[in-house]
Amino acid sequence: MQDVNLSAPELYINRELSLLAFNERVLAQACDSTLPLLERIRFLCISCANLDEFFEIRVAGLHQRQDLGSNSGGSDGISIKEQLDAIHPRASKLVKDQYTLLNETLFPALESQGIHFVNAQTMSPQQREWLSAYFVAEVEPVLTPLGLDPSRPFPRIQNKSLNFIVRLSGSDAFGRDAELAVVQVPRALPRVIRLPPTEDTNGTSCFVFLSAVIAAFVSELFSGMKVEGCWQFRVTRNSDLFVDDEEVENMLRAIEGELAHRRYGNAVRLETLHDCPVDITKFLLKHFELDQEDLYQVNGPVNLNRLLAIYDLVDRPDLKYQPFTPAIPQSFANADDFFSVIRERDVLLFHPFHSFAPIIDFLRQASTDPQVVAIKQTLYRTGPDSPIVDALVQAARSGKEVTVVIELMARFDEAANIDLAYRLQEAGAHVMYGVVGYKTHAKLIMVVRREQGLLRRYCHLGTGNYHPKTARAYTDYGLFTSDKAIGEDLHEIFLQLTSPSRAATLKKLLQSPFTLHTALIEKIEREISHARQSKSARIIAKMNSLVDPQIIQSLYQASMAGVQVELIVRGVCALRPGVAGISDNIRVSSIVGRFLEHSRVYYFHNDGIADLYLASADWMERNFFRRIEVAFPVQDPRYRTRIIHDLELYLADNTQAWQLQSDGAYVKVSATDASPRCAQEVLLSRIVTHSE
Repeated sequence: MQDVNLSAPELYINRELSLLAFNERVLAQACDSTLPLLERIRFLCISCANLDEFFEIRVAGLHQRQDLGSNSGGSDGISIKEQLDAIHPRASKLVKDQYTLLNETLFPALESQGIHFVNAQTMSPQQREWLSAYFVAEVEPVLTPLGLDPSRPFPRIQNKSLNFIVRLSGSDAFGRDAELAVVQVPRALPRVIRLPPTEDTNGTSCFVFLSAVIAAFVSELFSGMKVEGCWQFRVTRNSDLFVDDEEVENMLRAIEGELAHRRYGNAVRLETLHDCPVDITKFLLKHFELDQEDLYQVNGPVNLNRLLAIYDLVDRPDLKYQPFTPAIPQSFANADDFFSVIRERDVLLFHPFHSFAPIIDFLRQASTDPQVVAIKQTLYRTGPDSPIVDALVQAARSGKEVTVVIELMARFDEAANIDLAYRLQEAGAHVMYGVVGYKTHAKLIMVVRREQGLLRRYCHLGTGNYHPKTARAYTDYGLFTSDKAIGEDLHEIFLQLTSPSRAATLKKLLQSPFTLHTALIEKIEREISHARQSKSARIIAKMNSLVDPQIIQSLYQASMAGVQVELIVRGVCALRPGVAGISDNIRVSSIVGRFLEHSRVYYFHNDGIADLYLASADWMERNFFRRIEVAFPVQDPRYRTRIIHDLELYLADNTQAWQLQSDGAYVKVSATDASPRCAQEVLLSRIVTHSE
C-alpha cells in the first residue's frame, strides 16, 4: 500500500461547516413542494431550532476557546478564527433563505389554503378592535416596560427571549426625558393567537403573532409619550453547562446551580428586525459585547420557532403527513406474558414503525409481577409525564429493588431529569447519576425475575431514548432478549455505574470507554485483511455523526485496500469521500425525511458471516472516550437479514437521500433514471401496513 499521510488536514471536513450543511438539508425539506404544507412549516421551524442550538453550543464553544487563548482547530486544520469567519456568511445565507422561503412561498401557500397571518397594516377594523381588547386584558397586565436611564440600567435579557426596544420622545410623569425603553415578553404568553371569525374573513382562519400585537399597541404602555419606533430583538447565549468534575461534591446540586446561569451566559448572536435603525443595532451590539458579524437582521418575526404553534392550531389533516398506527410485533400481538415470549426468542422493534407500547407494557408487567425482584434502567431523555417513570415508581412502591441511572447532563433536558430523579427517590428507588466525567448514554433495561428457584435476567437494549414522543418521530431499534451472556454483561455494566467496580471482560457487548473503539478498528482491519486476500469485504455503518479521526483513518485504509465502505450519516461527517487513491471506495449518504434517522447500525460483511451490531454510540471521540455507550450484537439470523435489508433500502433511496461530495458539498440524489424509492415509505408499508 502506498505511503500516504492519512492525518493530512485536507482529508477532513470541518465539523461546524458540516453541521451547517445538515441544517441546509433540513431547510431543503421545507422547500420541497411535494410535501404537505404544514410539514414544510415544521421543517422550517426545525431548521431554526437547529440553528439556535448551533449558536448556543458550537459557536459559543468556539468563542469560549478563543477567549481562553486557543486558536487551534481540529483534524481539518482550520483555526478557530477561520471557522468563525467561515460560519458567518454561511449562517447568514441560511437565515436569509429561511425568511425568503417564509415570505415568498409559505405564507402565500398558507393564504391559498385559507390560513392568514395579519399584522398592524393588514388587520381589519373588527380585528383591530378585538386585538385591542385582547391586548388590554391578556397582554398588557404581564408586560413591564423598562426605561433606560442612569437610574434604570439595561435589564438582564434571558437567552432566546422575545424583547422589544422602543424609541420614545417626550417627558415621563417625573419630567424626565426618556429616549429608549425595553419591553421584555414573558414566555407564558402564547406566541401565535387565533383571531375569532368575522363577517369579512369569509370562513378563513386568521392568526397573528404576539410580536405583531405588541408592536401595534405598544403606545398603550407609554402614556403621555410618543413612540417613534419599536423593534423586536433576541439574544442567543452560551448554553453549554460547565460542571467541574474534580470539584463537584453533589452532581444534582451542581447542575441545578448551573441551570440558572444558562439563561444569562455570554451572548453569541443578536437578531433584530431588518429595518431596525443602525444606531439601535450598534447600541445593542455594544451592550451585549458583540461585533457586527454577530448581528443577524431578519425580514419577519424574530424566532421562527414560534410559527410551529400553527401546526397544532390548524385542524387540517390534508396539510399534514397521513397518520399511521405503529405496529405491534407478531410475537407480542396476543401475548399476556412478555416474559414467556422473550424467554422463547429475541424480539426486535424498529420505531416508529413499531409501537413503543411493548416497552411500556414490559415495565408495567415487571412492576406488578410478584416474581420480579429487581429492575435496573438507564435514562437519558424520557420526557415529562413519562409512563416509563410511572412504571418504575410503581415498581419501587411495590417493594421491588429499582435502580435508575439518570444522566443529569443530557443537554436541555437537565431540569426535567432532575425532577424525575426527585420523583423516583421519593418512591423509594435507588437513583444514581452515573460516573462523574462520563455521560451515561447507553439505553438499557434489566429485569431480574425469580423462576423455579433461579434468577433470570430479561433485557432491553436500544439505539434511542426511552421517550414515547420521540419514538413516534425518530427511527431507532430496540431488542428484547433473555440471552444469558448479555444479561451477565448488563449486570457488570450496572455494577460499574452504581458502585466502585473494575471494568469486567464482557462476553458479547461492546462498551465505551473500554472496548468499543478498539473493537471497531479491529473489525475494520479484518475487512481489510479479507480484501487483501481477494475475499469479499464490505462495511455499512449508519449513525448520526462521524468525526473520530482514528476511525476515519481506518476507513481510509479500508478503502485503499479495496473494501467497499458505505456510510449513512445523517448529520456531521468529517470524512471526505471520493478522494483519488484514498477514499474512492467510500460512499457517504444522508437521509433527511419525515422521521429523524437516529439509529446506529454497524455491519461488517466478514467474508459472508455477517457481524452486525446495534448501538447507542455515534463514531465521535466523545462517544468512544467520554461516554458510557453500549453496542449489542444481533444474533437471530432473521433479524440480521432484516436489518441488512433495511440498510440496503436506505442505500437505494433516491427521494430523500443526499450524497456527500469530495468538496464537502451535498447533492440531492435524483430518481430521474429509476423508479422513486423512499426507504421510510417502504418501511411504513412493510411494517405498519403489512404488520411485519
